[in-house]
Amino acid sequence: MNSRRQFLKLAGTGVLAAGASSLYANPVMPVSVDKRENTFTVGMAGYTFYRLTVEKTIEIMKRTGITNLSLKDIHMPMNSTQNQINAVLDKFRIAGLNVYTVGVVYMKTRESADQAFEYAKMAGVRMIVGAPDYELLPYVEQLVKKYNLKVAIHNHGPDNPLYPNSTDIWNRIKNLDARMGICIDIGHTTRDGQDPSVDVMRYKSRIFDMHIKDVDKASKDGKTVEMGRGIIDIPKIVETLRKIKYTGNCSLEFEKDMEDPIAGIAESIGYFKGVMACK
Repeated sequence: MNSRRQFLKLAGTGVLAAGASSLYANPVMPVSVDKRENTFTVGMAGYTFYRLTVEKTIEIMKRTGITNLSLKDIHMPMNSTQNQINAVLDKFRIAGLNVYTVGVVYMKTRESADQAFEYAKMAGVRMIVGAPDYELLPYVEQLVKKYNLKVAIHNHGPDNPLYPNSTDIWNRIKNLDARMGICIDIGHTTRDGQDPSVDVMRYKSRIFDMHIKDVDKASKDGKTVEMGRGIIDIPKIVETLRKIKYTGNCSLEFEKDMEDPIAGIAESIGYFKGVMACK
């Protein structure tokens, strides 16, 4: 908790104030008090907005100064036509927001895997955040080669026997095409009893994407809390990302107050950017 206060005092004042003021006034871009250059960027994971409309999603992202989005299929269904996909993506593009990937996409059959890759192709993204069933991995590898798309497999912690942690993912993809990698969810990693910083360093060659969050317990019943209020060592995460020269997104997946998440998003993004500025 002391480290949290320290970072908010040193850097979060500008960052969080910008995010918070934008809740009630015009959009304000976050302010950094440090000129340190980070190779990674901050984004949002679309599941955060699972209960909200596209329009509300855009509003919150603009008000909190986040421009990169991993789009969830609740806002652009998997069976969408090209025209329907274009219509959704145009809304984000006009708002100045970048849909950099889609997911999490579950693949339980060859047909659903085919659909996922066609969907990503039509959306114009270069990566799918996915969770293909284990037996489909050889087929997904074929699709990766056919479409020249990356697949970042998402870990889901102790609740789900499918990819509970990054080690499970690594052991299943390490001998497959190098475009098959990991989207590490640091909250689920912690809930599974693992250290996300250790996993990031250990599997750095295949970390393609990240879902960032904080949790209150390192156990199955751990819940999402505002970043900096939980038990995850966020400064250590940032330090590790710098060490491996990570160039992807750190996308906040905020699973608390999903009907009205803006205050928690602003606090979490402010804290994370404060750490980025000062660590």
